[in-house]
Amino acid sequence: MSIDRAHSAGEAAEDAEERGRLDRVRPIPRISIQAFCESEGVAGPIEKAGRDRRMVKAHLKVHLGGIRAAVEHFGSAPTPNLVILESRQPPEELVAELESLAEVCDPGSRVVVIGHYNDVQLYRDLIKRGISEYLVAPISISDVMGVIGALFVAEDSEPLGRTVAFVGAKGGVGSSTLAHNVSWSIANLFKSDVVLADLDLPFGTANINFDQDPAQGIAEAIFSADRMDDVLLDRLLARCADHLSLLAAPSVLDRTYDFTPDAFQSLIETAQRGAPAVVLDVPHAWSDWTKNVLAQADQIVLTATPDLANLRNAKNLVDTLKKLRPNDAPPHLVLNQIQIPKRPEISASEFCEPLGLTPVAEIVFDPAAFGNAANSGRMIAETDQKHPAIEAFHHVAHVLTGRGEVKKPKRPGLLGRLRLK
Repeated sequence: MSIDRAHSAGEAAEDAEERGRLDRVRPIPRISIQAFCESEGVAGPIEKAGRDRRMVKAHLKVHLGGIRAAVEHFGSAPTPNLVILESRQPPEELVAELESLAEVCDPGSRVVVIGHYNDVQLYRDLIKRGISEYLVAPISISDVMGVIGALFVAEDSEPLGRTVAFVGAKGGVGSSTLAHNVSWSIANLFKSDVVLADLDLPFGTANINFDQDPAQGIAEAIFSADRMDDVLLDRLLARCADHLSLLAAPSVLDRTYDFTPDAFQSLIETAQRGAPAVVLDVPHAWSDWTKNVLAQADQIVLTATPDLANLRNAKNLVDTLKKLRPNDAPPHLVLNQIQIPKRPEISASEFCEPLGLTPVAEIVFDPAAFGNAANSGRMIAETDQKHPAIEAFHHVAHVLTGRGEVKKPKRPGLLGRLRLK
């Protein structure tokens, strides 16, 4: 391996480790934070942390100037919930500067100091004086968010379920079918509770695919957001399997649905408190609320078929999500409906190259099997236990739950292709 390749591999490993640390950070509550920095090397990670999806409720402002600037600022302004201070001063002078800050700092505010001296005695002295935490520069985004989370998220808080948003690069590519079958796989493989929410209120198909006709569902949850809690959510869920519950869409056109950007936030947060996995079946549309749902999801699965329109849309989505989610991994790509007879299609390698993604699964076109399953209101694994797509669904389930890594999808051999034909 060349030096450049080794360096690139090392950077990729560091990025993966950083994302892993960020994945363990719980969403930060609605607090105010002000940081006073002396260097761009410290100000940069703090500003990037402020743009992270887990900090969407917090209000963060970064100033330059260090502790002296903070003393001057808070002499005429109230202090926020958290003050972050950078200082290049040696231990004795740092402590002296903090004494001047104590005169203008409100007692209820917490203070985190970022210094440039790795000194155990300094750390003990600062903690004894009431400083909440001391970090040594250089720092990373995960360092910043980790310490904020440790200070403002209760230690005994129950773990939040992870949200996975499924979205199609184009209408009709099978994103909903994938979301439903992968939800079924997670619930049955790992005996882990899954809440599947069909966010396509006018045209959702989850109720049909699971042969459910609940009297209430996601519409009641959205329009009752002000009183959403675990009891109400449990009443609205329809049980599809031992560990799989569905928030079904009404799928009627008796009204239009124009949602605010955060319309689904209360519902999703409530569902996260009750299930380890919350699967969001997002319709192929682009609005403030779909954009917000995708921006806030823990993971995204992008489904596409190998043609030019899908490639263009997938590229736009990947680029936009990278800007919305700068500290998160890119979406997982699933190539669906491949090998349609007589249809020209872009090869997997040519499709994925401009996206910079490796497909987590490639699913061959089989209208008979998928049509029969849909018409009977069952999943593929229930209608044909030996179907090749089941392995793809199971693999995606393993990847999304952290029980497996992305690997090159298996292409069907001769016997598999003959079987599909």
